[in-house]
Amino acid sequence: MSAVIVRPEERQLNLVLALVATPNGLSKEQILGSVQGYAERAGGDRRALEKMFERDKQDLREAGIPILTLGAIDDPDNNHESRYTIPKTEYELPDDITFSPAEIAMLNVAAAVWSQGSLSGAAQSALMKIRSLGIDVDEPILGYAPRINLRDLAFPALQVANEKALVVTFNYLRPGEDRARLRTVEPHALLEYEGRWHLFGYDHTRDGERTFLLSRIAGAVTITDTPFPAERREGAASRARAALDELAARQIALIEVTPGTEAALRLARRGTINGDALRLPFVDAHVLADELASFGPEVVVRSPEHLRDLVIARLTRVRAAHTEEARA
Repeated sequence: MSAVIVRPEERQLNLVLALVATPNGLSKEQILGSVQGYAERAGGDRRALEKMFERDKQDLREAGIPILTLGAIDDPDNNHESRYTIPKTEYELPDDITFSPAEIAMLNVAAAVWSQGSLSGAAQSALMKIRSLGIDVDEPILGYAPRINLRDLAFPALQVANEKALVVTFNYLRPGEDRARLRTVEPHALLEYEGRWHLFGYDHTRDGERTFLLSRIAGAVTITDTPFPAERREGAASRARAALDELAARQIALIEVTPGTEAALRLARRGTINGDALRLPFVDAHVLADELASFGPEVVVRSPEHLRDLVIARLTRVRAAHTEEARA
């Protein structure tokens, strides 16, 4: 019988469900042995399994999910017996959020579809295993789901090419350019950063390692028959994340955010307060400008100037478009 293949987003959702449902937390051993996505690989490479768990924790935290690390119940200072949990009070919707009858109906439909899906069975199986360990499980857990962006259309082909160590080609549109250009790339790693998926690999077109934002890939990805050495994938995700961290540390935006707004809720998790402004590291000014413009009057960019100009340009285009519609 072939091994069950669990996609990363399903594995991460299973992890969230387990951690939300166990108020006292789970140890790493309990997670790897009971949560679907890890349990099937428990008899394989232990080091690879632990790296997978660490990547999932990092991705979920970057998506705004508060995974806490606790000490052992009988020995809080024992780091070797750390437990992990997601506090419901920090993850549930604020009390002041309300929904119209139509919105509630749509949410009920979505909840029904999800609860009847195959993922629900996987989650229930994991919770049964956790109960068998003598750990209390809170229910119901329906309604808690990670805020992870849907993957870009290019993701499936790049994932296959990465797993098979095959070179890919695709058209890539860089910021400021008027047309996409063909790239030939060895896909060494796929990683989520700041809520967006990136490809890290060796770019034959530019003769060097590059990081690509998947949302800027135009059209289909072509998987070629040209292989590349599989060992080049080793440590690629860590190198890519370190490079992105370093870039973000060099690029800081100062932003005024209206308290109590969606912008404050989402942006505050990624930045730090500096006086009356939010200090926000970023990787790509164009991507951040798109996000900030979507919040409208909830945010005001103080610096850097080029980021402020990008946001103003986007808001100006929106205003012009609505003005033209009003005149039509």
